[in-house]
Amino acid sequence: MSDLRKDAPDDVDLGRVWISVAAQVWRRQPGWLERTAGRLLRSPGLARALLTTPSLLLPWLLTSIVVLAAGAAATTGSGQPLVALLAPAVAAAAIAYSYGPGIDPAWELACSMAVSDRMVLLVRALAVFAVNAVLGLAASAVSAVSAVSAVSASGAAAAVTFGWLIPMTAVCAFALAVATVARSANAGAAAGVAGWLIIVLSGRVASGQFAAAVTDTVLFLPYLAIGAGCAAVALYATRIPRGTL
Repeated sequence: MSDLRKDAPDDVDLGRVWISVAAQVWRRQPGWLERTAGRLLRSPGLARALLTTPSLLLPWLLTSIVVLAAGAAATTGSGQPLVALLAPAVAAAAIAYSYGPGIDPAWELACSMAVSDRMVLLVRALAVFAVNAVLGLAASAVSAVSAVSAVSASGAAAAVTFGWLIPMTAVCAFALAVATVARSANAGAAAGVAGWLIIVLSGRVASGQFAAAVTDTVLFLPYLAIGAGCAAVALYATRIPRGTL
């Protein structure tokens, strides 16, 4: 902010401009959902930051619902577990766009809050993950019967309906790590979707089934290891540098 003030013309008061921007973002009265979140989080500012998350806004949620519903319909028609394959990619893109400069309209203001960037990121990421998990589970439950017939195994229902949650965790953590390190939501979303596509295609080549990426239990431990490692990278990237307090 100080560098911008040095480069600004003499007749431009960036302090007043900044106050105007803050007023536009934060002036609205909190609704019942925001008040509830504020009580649960014990921070009205953190609640406001949560509810301004780009990938939790109505247009994004509607888009996710349409994509997963289309996957459920295609699963019913083709027998392929498309919801289980789509859900991790949708969640990875959503979590990459949950926080970052150039994407989040309240990012600069969130950086000036008493709450740390890391806490804002953690709350937003967990909320985005939970919402996408619920949407994916709902769509997966609808298409579970067709998915089971596709993998032709009596015990595959749970694997198809819930098995994608573990790879989804790993892909989301990877997308978030790339987004925080590169400071680019676009880079994080592209990396997450591309990584998941590579995993699905690799499973198809190795086993002959697209569903192998979510049904092969041998992959679950590597998924968890990747998820833990990428989560640590994201937390490190959002640390508060020494000497800034």
